[in-house]
Amino acid sequence: MYGELSAWPLGLERAAGRGLAFGPAVWEGTGMGRVLGRSGIEVSEVGFGCWAIGGPAIADGMPDGWGDVDDEESVAALRRGLELGVTFFDTADVYGAGHSEEVLGRALAGHRDEVVIATKFGYTFDAGRRVIAGEDTSPGYIRRACRASLRRLGTDRIDLYQLHVGDLPADRALEVAGTLDGLAADGLIRGYGWSTSDPQRAAAFASGSHGTAIQHELNVLADAPAMLAACDAFDLASINRGPLAMGLLTGKLTRLDAIREVLASGGRTLAQGALCWLLARSPRAVPIPGIKTVSQAEQNAAALHLGPLSAAEMTEITRLLGT
Repeated sequence: MYGELSAWPLGLERAAGRGLAFGPAVWEGTGMGRVLGRSGIEVSEVGFGCWAIGGPAIADGMPDGWGDVDDEESVAALRRGLELGVTFFDTADVYGAGHSEEVLGRALAGHRDEVVIATKFGYTFDAGRRVIAGEDTSPGYIRRACRASLRRLGTDRIDLYQLHVGDLPADRALEVAGTLDGLAADGLIRGYGWSTSDPQRAAAFASGSHGTAIQHELNVLADAPAMLAACDAFDLASINRGPLAMGLLTGKLTRLDAIREVLASGGRTLAQGALCWLLARSPRAVPIPGIKTVSQAEQNAAALHLGPLSAAEMTEITRLLGT
């Protein structure tokens, strides 16, 4: 059902079910950039997550997003991130019902060839009322959504176009991949990915000619060894949402005090330590922390220069977590 599972490395299917079959390997690279899977597209080690700058929207009658935003502050934060070396910006057409893409396009105007832009599709919305209406992954809708994103972003191509519907059946996702290959042939996108938490779905999607990335949750408190193994098996980038594991800051678990100490050692802030853990976790990992302010952009971009945690620090965190 999920594609060529027989092509997975021995034990990957078992890891998908248990989540701990693969211990946290350590990547000790010191470069300032990473590559988005088999696309060859180079990006900064840490990206800029653009959900928050979209502002409020309504989904299923409930607020969706991260509250009100100041567009001038958002633009300043985006430009400050670029000044400090962040070149990868991840958004979605549905964030703020199109508003995030518009703000991102405005901020990056004049710098298009210096950056890599990722966006997502699959959910329908009413931009005027800022209401998220449903989902649509039909070929016609995908093509319309792509062109609408290009207009909002003010660009002629999308570097990474991602399916946003994480639980779409694999057979439907393969049809979507065919449509995306067509968009790539037309020069509208350079590569594509899927925002999903299922390693088997990742494997199915990898069969497309231009499939190059999977976006999924990964942080120091929510490791994803099976997904990372799938990314290794199919040469996919691992785009990491929720990278800062905000639970680290709540103080609800006493064992986290020791982990905080390791993460914040060497002059790092806690957030920087969480990002540096990801950089050590896999050479395919590209964290995209959400950013709303210039200060947040500066703090997160500093992780580019701090580099991955050491092997000893990674081992100590693994011990403290009991994994």
